Amino acid sequence: MPNREIKNSRAVVTGASSGIGRAIALELAKQGCKVVCLARREDRLQALAKEIESLGGDAVCVAGDITDAAVRANGLAAAQANFGGLDILINNAGVGAIGPFETAAPDRVRTLMEVNFFSLVEMTRAALPLLKRGRRPTIVNISSILGRRAAPHNSEYSASKFAVHGFSEALRAELAKSGVGVLVVSPGTTETEFFDRYIEKTGAPQWPKHGAVTAEYVARATVRAIRRGSHEITPYFWGKFLVLLNRLSPWLVDQIMARYA
Repeated sequence: MPNREIKNSRAVVTGASSGIGRAIALELAKQGCKVVCLARREDRLQALAKEIESLGGDAVCVAGDITDAAVRANGLAAAQANFGGLDILINNAGVGAIGPFETAAPDRVRTLMEVNFFSLVEMTRAALPLLKRGRRPTIVNISSILGRRAAPHNSEYSASKFAVHGFSEALRAELAKSGVGVLVVSPGTTETEFFDRYIEKTGAPQWPKHGAVTAEYVARATVRAIRRGSHEITPYFWGKFLVLLNRLSPWLVDQIMARYA
């Protein structure tokens, strides 16, 4: 099957105001994709749109909270009204929290699941009619390496990302005959604002020092995977190593994780 064409494609990117979402929106635009940028911070979105336009690209901003059904609908309506349809949906919006499960309030897991999973699911549901009319359409769900192997003090966040993986695998099979692809991206430690914007931080494991990759690195890997029609990527060496080690010896990884709990 030939590669997907990025040039002249039409995309919606959620969580586009910073980090991986912003980098993906820019990378898509650099390759000729028209982009709807959706996030809460309108000033950041306007700055991103200006940068995209300075590169000769097309961008539309939709400001709002991804948990709001009206905001999700506005993002999709913007793709239809401005670009005539939708080919690529990037479900990137997400939040994090860190700390022991036992002492966390119930609201923490509900917020994480609402943003990281339920909003992703409902954005996908709402986008499917447009995507099915698109050109070699694909859904890209930005997950985490913690959706492949959970870590202490990240129980609820890990659960939300495991849910994304399960949903994506099932949806890929359901949509196979319709031609809509599903790609899961599982980043590891990435240089973004994400770690400074936890909704709650009550403790953190003292992990050994290891390098981070840039958001631009993840974005380039993601767009390359979209073009190739990949099903899943892990754009982080230590993440790949962790998944492999967990597959070979889950008992050993359990022991390692317990040391940092």
